[in-house]
Amino acid sequence: MRFLLLLLLSGLSFSLSAQILDPVSWETSVEKISDTEYDLIATATMEDGWTIYSQFTDDNGPVPTYFEFEPGDHYERVGEVTEKGKKKEGPDPLFGDVVVIKYVASPVTFTQRVKVSDINTPIKGYLEYMTCDDSRCLPPTEFNLKYDLSALSEEKSAEKTKEQIQEQASTGKDQGLLIQEQEEIEEVKTTGTLGKNIKQPVTWSIQLRPIEEGTYDIAITADLEQGWTIYSQDTEDNGPIPTEFTFEDAGNGYTLEGKVEEEGKFKEGPDAVFGGVFVKKYVKGPVLFKQRIRVTDNKKEITGNVYFMACDASKCLPPEEVPFTISLASGTATIGAELASPEEMAAQEDKGLFYINRPDLDAVEAECSVAVVEKSNSYWSIFFLGFLGGLIALLTPCVFPMIPLTVSFFTKGSENKQKGLTNAFLYGFFIFLVYLLLSVPFHLMDSINPDILNDISTNVWLNIAFFLIFLFFAFSFFGYYEITLPASWTNKASSAEGVGGILGIFFMALTLALVSFSCTGPILGSLLAGALSSDGGAMQLTMGMGGFGLALALPFGLFAAFPGWMNTLPSSGGWLNSVKVVLGFVELALAFKFLSNADLVQHWGFLTVEVFLGIWIVTAIGLGLYLFGKIKFPHDSPIKKLGLTRIVLGTASFAFALYLMTGFIFDEKANSLRSLTLLSGLAPPACYSMFYPCDCPQNLNCFKDFNQGMAYAKKVNKPVMIDFTGHACVNCRKMEEQVWPKSEVYGTLKEDYILISLYVDEDINLPEEEQVEVIYTVIPGKKRLLETVGDKWSYFETEYFETNTQPYYVLLSPEGEMLNRPVGYTPDAEEYADFLECGLQSFERISQETTPSEGQKLGLR
Repeated sequence: MRFLLLLLLSGLSFSLSAQILDPVSWETSVEKISDTEYDLIATATMEDGWTIYSQFTDDNGPVPTYFEFEPGDHYERVGEVTEKGKKKEGPDPLFGDVVVIKYVASPVTFTQRVKVSDINTPIKGYLEYMTCDDSRCLPPTEFNLKYDLSALSEEKSAEKTKEQIQEQASTGKDQGLLIQEQEEIEEVKTTGTLGKNIKQPVTWSIQLRPIEEGTYDIAITADLEQGWTIYSQDTEDNGPIPTEFTFEDAGNGYTLEGKVEEEGKFKEGPDAVFGGVFVKKYVKGPVLFKQRIRVTDNKKEITGNVYFMACDASKCLPPEEVPFTISLASGTATIGAELASPEEMAAQEDKGLFYINRPDLDAVEAECSVAVVEKSNSYWSIFFLGFLGGLIALLTPCVFPMIPLTVSFFTKGSENKQKGLTNAFLYGFFIFLVYLLLSVPFHLMDSINPDILNDISTNVWLNIAFFLIFLFFAFSFFGYYEITLPASWTNKASSAEGVGGILGIFFMALTLALVSFSCTGPILGSLLAGALSSDGGAMQLTMGMGGFGLALALPFGLFAAFPGWMNTLPSSGGWLNSVKVVLGFVELALAFKFLSNADLVQHWGFLTVEVFLGIWIVTAIGLGLYLFGKIKFPHDSPIKKLGLTRIVLGTASFAFALYLMTGFIFDEKANSLRSLTLLSGLAPPACYSMFYPCDCPQNLNCFKDFNQGMAYAKKVNKPVMIDFTGHACVNCRKMEEQVWPKSEVYGTLKEDYILISLYVDEDINLPEEEQVEVIYTVIPGKKRLLETVGDKWSYFETEYFETNTQPYYVLLSPEGEMLNRPVGYTPDAEEYADFLECGLQSFERISQETTPSEGQKLGLR
């Protein structure tokens, strides 16, 4: 329950946030107590209204603050972490009135005393914390700890000059050539405050390691913040951006020996962030990349770049290029762009890149971005679907005849009626329990790796496997063969029934589950595939299995309590086989849904929307012909007279086929094929077409250049939606394919806004005259040469809107005024529609109140 509660609160926090929230900041410091004892201090500063939780709060409520220190021989802990700050203790309504201990005002300090034997070795670790306000909580977050005690040593100088570094390097006392000390000097230049939504989760360092005369290793190390990953050079090209190294002018004064080697803690497999593409990613720092070189000119200066992309579990940052320089003459190396001095930043000239002035992010026209919409509980939805599947399974020839036989056994074979009722109800409970237990292995998989079910759900090859399995199930239902479990399983379960008592009844329930598998297996397979292909994971599967087991168990308990009801049951007969065949047609149609998933991920293009609809139309017509007796299968009984049920269902099948045919109608409004609401999430998107493919998402009219889009918006006097997106952004595709087509969203985007889609990972070179060097203010002093189109839009998003994640949606007037708070990934169509409507209302209010003069209009900067 605690996991479900945290998941719910985390989901609410993201849906309520107009942009990424980061209300808690941490600082570390060290206090010297004696020559050997030090206090390691972590201080939390919280925004007003936010709290963090004590280490000693109840585990059944929020996540307590937790500290973990890396073990080492250079120190030992003295006691436990102590904490100090303004706190409250008592029931918390956010967690069902669990008693919690929370800190409600800044600062909050946590102190760990240590006894140190080697002050030159840093003490490292991490802390985990959770933060909440009065109505929501953010997911638990980790913060890396690093305490450098050497700075407090009286024997260590406060600063080393460049000459001292070079002199010590030349003696060969430090194989790393004191790059760490050089980085510490450089850090003085980088002080400043990042924009509040700017992420910089990867830190790079470099060393030149002498191997033998004329041979060196260039060692480049990436340190990662907790939860972030970078990708191997060997990962697939159609997924994330692989880490790439370039060495300029190789062969002139030095040569490369072999390729860049890499080592670190990595994972390989399908990645949910990239739709199941197989990747190799590094999940924890440090990650070491090593290139061996042979030098022929010791005066040579080696330069190059690291190109990489960083992602966490839900988003990716734009690809980034980090330059490095190695001086063979002095034995020094640096990595990272040269930082601008305060004088350069103050003297920075406007580059004339964008149509608008920098917006004031705290002064938006309206504060009505997103309305809160209550969402139904998906767990109960899957429980209901599982229950419905169980009711259908009751109507199959493997299960239906068992009801009167089993109930009669318990009511007539017991000592008295009360005993018979008790045993029947116990039998029903054990049926429910057996199916519930089937989901337990998936929880064990979840505990081994929380991402494993998500990885499975987006795996291309698993979707193909589901396609083949569903075809196998379908032809089993058609009667061409039966799916049975090994006879030894059934025999062992049946023989165990004789032990008597409660245990004997359990094995009777288990025997029922095994012998009915040929009918229930395909339905359970559908449930399994559906759960693994969604975001609910093991818990969602448990709810579905529970619903299925409950539906199977209820008849045995109810008919045992009310035996007279059995007279109302229809007799067994050929109709039971007809139920199986109908299910076979359903399984056949669903099989192509999984093949479509694989086709969309890999962009094979053979199962376009036209082909998919054609297959479903043929399946629906086939089902109708079967119900009207025009098609027969191996175990069908002769149809003497069409019953009302067959006529109604057959007519419905033909009607559904006609509905599917409307998917071939050309929608002039969308300039593509018509989208079918009933098939949303099942069929490929309308733009995935062999005849009418779309250039812009949903075939909307869009600009892919900001200045052109703004000029047009000014001409037609319409507001603008900037869509910061990326080719490798899966959440961007989800928004475009699942939210934008909704009626309440699509019409507004098409008719009322000018859409400008800016791809931050677009790898097209800018014209030479537009390749300019810029200096960031939100990443103080950072210089960057804008070489590609993606560089330009990434800089625009980061510098002007202080965020660097996608998708990110900004609504502007044609004059560049922010109409409301921007939003990120918003999967709820109603919320997103409210966001767009809020922007329209703001624009209309501005238009009515202000008639812009020439002096008020903004030109090119």
